[in-house]
Amino acid sequence: MSRFEIAKDTVQVVTESAASHVGRIATILSGAVREVTHEVGEWASDVVEMRDAAARAREADLAGNARGFDAEDDPTV
Repeated sequence: MSRFEIAKDTVQVVTESAASHVGRIATILSGAVREVTHEVGEWASDVVEMRDAAARAREADLAGNARGFDAEDDPTV
């Protein structure tokens, strides 16, 4: 084999190896981004649910106070 062929083969193998590793790294990163996005979405849903529950509790408390007793005294709450 000539020096040119050896160099060409070396460059080819290194390029193929780099492409494989970059592809694997991209797969890892895209999976991580997907998982982080999922967790942030779940957290946002929890925040919305807590906000809605707090609003319902305030409304129930205000309704109870309007009837002349605290929501804590209401056996149906």
